[in-house]
Amino acid sequence: MRFLLTGEQREFARSLDALLTAADTPAVVRAWAAGDHGPGLDLWRRLAEAGVFALAVPEAYGGAGPLPVETAVAFVELGRHGVPGPVVESVAVAVLLGAVGGPAAEEWLPRIADGTAVTSLVLEAYGPYALDAVVAEAVFVVTGDELRLTRDPGKPMTSMDPARRLFRPAAGGEVVASGARVREAAGAAGTWATFATAAQALGCGEALLRATVAYVKQRIQFGAPVGSFQAVKHRLADTLLGLEFARPLLYGAAVELAEDAPGAGAAVAAAKVAAGEAAYAAARTALHLHGAVGYTEELDLAWWLRRARPLRDAWGTPSACRARVLEG
Repeated sequence: MRFLLTGEQREFARSLDALLTAADTPAVVRAWAAGDHGPGLDLWRRLAEAGVFALAVPEAYGGAGPLPVETAVAFVELGRHGVPGPVVESVAVAVLLGAVGGPAAEEWLPRIADGTAVTSLVLEAYGPYALDAVVAEAVFVVTGDELRLTRDPGKPMTSMDPARRLFRPAAGGEVVASGARVREAAGAAGTWATFATAAQALGCGEALLRATVAYVKQRIQFGAPVGSFQAVKHRLADTLLGLEFARPLLYGAAVELAEDAPGAGAAVAAAKVAAGEAAYAAARTALHLHGAVGYTEELDLAWWLRRARPLRDAWGTPSACRARVLEG
């Protein structure tokens, strides 16, 4: 398969990069982790104005989607800049409600598209936790063939990344749909969540590699930049190769999703494994080459280091995704 982004898609990526750079996302992440969600929610609305959340919302509900390729483009940028919040979960909710339809779709999808509603999601097959449920106006929970809506976030769980806080929503809530269509829609939503998380992981890995390359050019040892040492060059090259091998898998999966191909689920799982492992390897390289300074919270790098491992495991662990690939 030969695949290149169009000029319009590349311009979309550049515009998001400019928006997020101007927003000073490291400061937004620090505030989010400290419990101040205001700056993050302001950024959420700006991303909605740029069309990010409309990408998975069907046109019939005020969106522009589903557009998997553009979603991949957007979420690579979100991962690169470390945007906090249940961005993946809101996209997955859009896919879920778009497939289920009915009053819940009519009520929530236009608001997801325009950024006036923040939502999170729990799918039984992926565990009982909802990301950042405390900031979500609604948490959608799928259990078996039943879709419920709850506004009680439940209790927070301890997380290695304070800017990614997991909650276990309280049992109960309003049943908004049931039946076989819910189970089928949940499968599609889970695939999209895995796909968007893979894109986030790829962006996170790219940010870690970029920061590390800049650092080793500046750090002097034995009278020379450590980036000039062959062992360091090899480590960085291996990291780059992992990320670059993951990229075509991600966009190949996007094409299969766009075409609703039978093997789209396996393609998404393969992309998630490659991107997740590459991001985690990039985090290990970054920590190793930064030395002890990489541990310090004063350095923005620490927030990306903390995020790589959760992204690797979120919405499909490496073992679960490999099993999905083998199933075909």
